[in-house]
Amino acid sequence: MGTKGETAAQDNTEAQGGTRQRNNATRFVLLALLAVAFLATGGIFVRQSGLSPINTGFYRMLFSIPLLWPLAYGRLHRLTRSQVALLFVAGLFLAGDVALWNTSFGYTTVANANLLTNLTPFTVIPVSYFLFHERLPRLFLPGAAVTLAGVLLLVGGKASPVPANYFGDFLALAAAFFYAGFLLIAYRLRDSIKSSVIMFVSAFGGLVGLFVASLAVEGLQVPQSWDDIWPILALTLCVQVVGHNLLTHCQGKLSVNLSSVICLTQPAIAAVYSWVVFSEQLSTLEILGIVVVMAGVYIVKRQYSAKNTAAESEEAQARCAA
Repeated sequence: MGTKGETAAQDNTEAQGGTRQRNNATRFVLLALLAVAFLATGGIFVRQSGLSPINTGFYRMLFSIPLLWPLAYGRLHRLTRSQVALLFVAGLFLAGDVALWNTSFGYTTVANANLLTNLTPFTVIPVSYFLFHERLPRLFLPGAAVTLAGVLLLVGGKASPVPANYFGDFLALAAAFFYAGFLLIAYRLRDSIKSSVIMFVSAFGGLVGLFVASLAVEGLQVPQSWDDIWPILALTLCVQVVGHNLLTHCQGKLSVNLSSVICLTQPAIAAVYSWVVFSEQLSTLEILGIVVVMAGVYIVKRQYSAKNTAAESEEAQARCAA
């Protein structure tokens, strides 16, 4: 049984700027964190790939299509032409993110790339305010600032702001804008389209974008052995089929601002992976950064409690009635 506040928040389906009110339940925050945990494996498998970065992204999209097909097939006939067009554009945004982020590893540190490519809230928050009229709760910005401070603490010992890395830093930062575009379109469409359908159809846009980028920058490559294939398969399963698919599912349940802040936990999770997989020691400063990141996400989540969400919904309805 849910609380009265949770019921009120969930039952409210008033359109706000064309989107449905999300209930921001804790279970979906935890699912979003799990999705980010899968996404955080991306850097590991891109580094393991024997193909060039953009080609690796191209095959990630290609391999995802047959895997997502059984999940999406039964719902494809419900799509309108405008929805298909929007999903294709979303795929192009995701292609830009994948191409730039994968390539950035060759020019900057993993820490820099993880930090800069996850600065999506700085694009998502202002755009969602103007497009979806999403108001920020009172302590949202302080909570987001705490989360960002934790990320800066975490990568402070590893990030390297030297001239040799500036081009890679620029690529990673540009990737954040493309990823924000994908998140915003997926968020807008999640009211009426399942996440598996979003990921399946958008993969064709991503495939086209990455095919063109591969030809233009690296030349199209073909995997020659199992050593070339397994990192791409792992990347496809962990990042595309599970990570992005699960995060897109949660976008139907969470505010886009809240989900974008949750994405800031990716560098923290990646640091834990480096400790477990590569036996990289975590300094006291890095451990403190991880704790601060989680504290910041908790502060932001508290602003989207069922009670606060229901109160904001009643306030919005009162303004409309007036």
